[in-house]
Amino acid sequence: MIRVAGTIQNNKVVMEKCKFMTDRVDLVNDNRSFDTEKGENILSAALRQGIVIPHNCRNGICGSCMGLLHSGKVDHGTDRLPALSKEKEQQGYVLCCKAKTKTNIRLQVETINVVANIEIKTLTCRVKHMQKLADDVMLLELKLPPHEKFEFRAGQYLDFLLPATKRRSFSLAHSPTNSETIQLHIRHVPGGAFTGKVFNEMKVKDLLRIQGPFGTFIMRDHSRPAILIAGGTGLAPLKSMLEVVREHGCERPLHLYWGVRAGKDLYFDGQLKQWDKDLDCLHYTPVLSEPDAADDWQGVRGWVHEAVIADFPDLAGLDVYASGPPPMINAIQQSFPSQGLEQGRLYFDSFEYSSGGE
Repeated sequence: MIRVAGTIQNNKVVMEKCKFMTDRVDLVNDNRSFDTEKGENILSAALRQGIVIPHNCRNGICGSCMGLLHSGKVDHGTDRLPALSKEKEQQGYVLCCKAKTKTNIRLQVETINVVANIEIKTLTCRVKHMQKLADDVMLLELKLPPHEKFEFRAGQYLDFLLPATKRRSFSLAHSPTNSETIQLHIRHVPGGAFTGKVFNEMKVKDLLRIQGPFGTFIMRDHSRPAILIAGGTGLAPLKSMLEVVREHGCERPLHLYWGVRAGKDLYFDGQLKQWDKDLDCLHYTPVLSEPDAADDWQGVRGWVHEAVIADFPDLAGLDVYASGPPPMINAIQQSFPSQGLEQGRLYFDSFEYSSGGE
């Protein structure tokens, strides 16, 4: 009896030890290390220990968290990962938001220190103002609770906390120096539950729960000229970045390209044209893919990434910041390297307009 009991007790100890077994991740380009717990993906483990790896969607869609595995083994699970092609995987690339370590590993991946100390808050905010910017775009302005501040870096996003543990993410569209309100550009998605509520039911003084900020789509501190590419409401985080430029000035040239379908979708066109006049460093180009006859459009037509290539056939020496739907980001990823864009000089925020439970 004593031996059997002792065996059971020992097995419990072994099981507990296995439960908390960890692997070590050595960052080859950072000289830092962190541990992953059993069942924990690399990104979550890094963030838990104060190491910020670029990320946005956290679902294997955007590819922001991609790194190069130098040694060791990981498991991506069985989910389809749009951002990780078979070719990339065979070359040793991993998506940190999905990959779980099977052994100790050595990993090459960018780290961003400037957002590491920003507090992620959960707040209940009140709708202060709503304004239709276009037929399918709403400016939603939220008032923070009294005595609360919401610190973030231009380019980050927040989550709305919805029933049944659902979340919906939207980029912050205002300057980080605005300490009293939050501004968002909400696109109405056909069949979308949350965006449908925003357009059809929500009213001033309604309460909403938010959490954030999240994401690492932020301006790097480089002096290199930069191209900013927005698709639709992907303008929001780039607008936030440009608000900072307006406040603090800019020494490097910035070229903003905003791609939409028709003239009616250029909901911030007048302000951007004024910023183009006011800021010596900013050059703004709107691009319409399917202008209406009533637009009498004399400007650039076609896909926004093709408009960039037409103006910049050689992208060497440039940084590119792109925010928009996955097809736009994928087109940029596929075409820009052949135009001279250097490895690691594309920073992007890729998002999907989901419906159904959206």
